[in-house]
Amino acid sequence: MSPKFMKTSAAALLIASAAPALADCPIKVGVLHSLSGTMAISETTLKDTMEMLIDQQNAAGGVLGCELEAVVVDPASDWPLFAEKARELLTIHEVDVIFGNWTSVSRKSVLPVIEELNGLLFYPVQYEGEESSKNVFYTGASPNQQAIPATDYFLEELEVEKFALLGTDYVYPRTTNNILESYLKQKGIPEEDIFVNYTPFGHSDWSKIVADVVALGADGKKVGVISTINGDANVGFYKELAAAGISADDIPVVAFSVGEEELSGLDTTNLVGHLAAWNYFQSADTEANSEWIAAWKDRMGEDRVTNDPMEAHYIGFNMWVNAAEAAGTTDVDAVRTAMYGQEFPNLTGGTAVMLPNHHLAKPVLIGEIQEDGQFDIISQTTEVPGDAWTDFLPESAVLTSDWKDLGCGMYNTQTSTCVQIKSNY
Repeated sequence: MSPKFMKTSAAALLIASAAPALADCPIKVGVLHSLSGTMAISETTLKDTMEMLIDQQNAAGGVLGCELEAVVVDPASDWPLFAEKARELLTIHEVDVIFGNWTSVSRKSVLPVIEELNGLLFYPVQYEGEESSKNVFYTGASPNQQAIPATDYFLEELEVEKFALLGTDYVYPRTTNNILESYLKQKGIPEEDIFVNYTPFGHSDWSKIVADVVALGADGKKVGVISTINGDANVGFYKELAAAGISADDIPVVAFSVGEEELSGLDTTNLVGHLAAWNYFQSADTEANSEWIAAWKDRMGEDRVTNDPMEAHYIGFNMWVNAAEAAGTTDVDAVRTAMYGQEFPNLTGGTAVMLPNHHLAKPVLIGEIQEDGQFDIISQTTEVPGDAWTDFLPESAVLTSDWKDLGCGMYNTQTSTCVQIKSNY
């Protein structure tokens, strides 16, 4: 995408030759989130979040002297449509940046378009890693900031001996569970004590799968469920657990895609004690979080909750604003350079830092579901740097990502060469 610049006088052009130009007004911000379909339960809130952030920034004076304009499209939980809508945002609406996607399959769909047109995408959701694009900033958790710490909690604190890895059938759960299987085996868990199952988006009949999980513990060993189930399928899964009379004491579940928004539509009475691993919970007791929650409820209504991907957009958006101001332009290449080392206070009391691998340093939190649909934070770390490539798969352990100094997202540390990014399809 070619940058847009303000019309200037001849005198101003002489000055501009020594300094970056400002952007055209208004500056257009693409919002690429599903407002319909199976993922609307999670993504509509992120659209609302972006509109609030943009309105707040406009009230504070905009960016580079320009007002921001949200350009909202609905890819409707249709993965190929994400690519079409991304192309529409960049070529027809000529947006300066895109904030969007939830599922990894939707991100993978968008990636070739973003790279072809040199767009800039901020991706706010936990994901499987094993990717690093110069056109994407990953503000959600990578596996070492969510999946691995949650597994360690099961092993060390809850003394889980058998693992049920339940996921929706697409790239994020499959790649994450591949990493977790390898990690568990390295921790001494035998293959026969690891049960893996995948279901389609929107899956609703969980009776047999829950029965299989229960049967896994027939020998008396402690069973735990690691859930990468996405979207509205979570509703049926948790209802079946409750119907089967399974409590967190019997078989604890730790989820990576269930937060306050998803729980707001459920009767959580029988879910108390089950867990989720994120980098943020609404229950975080900080002044910044209290202000964020108050602003959200004032805008959206008292019954609306906040969640982790919202905070990721909050951090990513504010970093983009600061990078654009530092660069003096919304030009993608200039903003990318200005993003490295950007810091912004997170909502849980620390500071998020953008790393040269386009991932954030973020704290890891584990929360326990309460009857009111909120989480009691039972574990919190200091900031953990996000890894683009896992240490627990041999082919990835030798890889690193450094777009700042090496200009490479897939640098082989053994051969000292930059290799072509591999696909996760």
